[in-house]
Amino acid sequence: MESLLFPIIMLAVTLIGGGILLLFLKTSKKTPQTDADSAAMQTAQQFINVKDIRDKYLYTRSGMVFIYLRIHAISIDLYSKSEKNVLIKTLTAELSDIQYPFKFMALSRPVDISPLITEMSEMLKEAEDKRKELLRQEILQMGGFALSGEIVERQFYIALWEKQEEGIERDLLKRASLLCEKFATGGVTCDILTEKEIVRLINLVNNPSYTHLEDAETAASIPVLKGVM
Repeated sequence: MESLLFPIIMLAVTLIGGGILLLFLKTSKKTPQTDADSAAMQTAQQFINVKDIRDKYLYTRSGMVFIYLRIHAISIDLYSKSEKNVLIKTLTAELSDIQYPFKFMALSRPVDISPLITEMSEMLKEAEDKRKELLRQEILQMGGFALSGEIVERQFYIALWEKQEEGIERDLLKRASLLCEKFATGGVTCDILTEKEIVRLINLVNNPSYTHLEDAETAASIPVLKGVM
């Protein structure tokens, strides 16, 4: 009887160990597929941490409220040195009392040249034979630029945010309006983005079809305001 006990114990241990091994292998095989299925079920809002966009505000899933400002670009190429110094000093003085965090974004987006193409198409209807051929070639070339996205413009945005709580939207709007006034004092136009404009901005940041790759070399550096000591 004792001689049969040892083989029975070994057989039981082997069966239990084999069952545990099969269960482990089965579980490990299902894990990647389960992860892939859960990733595929993620919505765009979950992926980019956006819960909702209403009016002038973006609500995140992490409990934050954002408001965005667009800074319209100005050309200082025709400014004299003294005018540049005045602009720098004015903006520095206006923005020096800001005690809250903000995020500055400089993004590139393709220029909308569809109005120019439409205008040339209207001219084509009344043009003479030689001008028609020139206009056709110009329209084709402009259409190629529009499709390739090679003509881009820089757009500048500022994001302000606070933790979501009752009445915080009013405080954010007041803060954003005051910031717009500070830029306006320096002659820089600024406005607060609405719901559709926020969606366009989110697409510009997160949607590859909206972006344009730039061949620009960048290096870490400390920005310096020249002419102000």
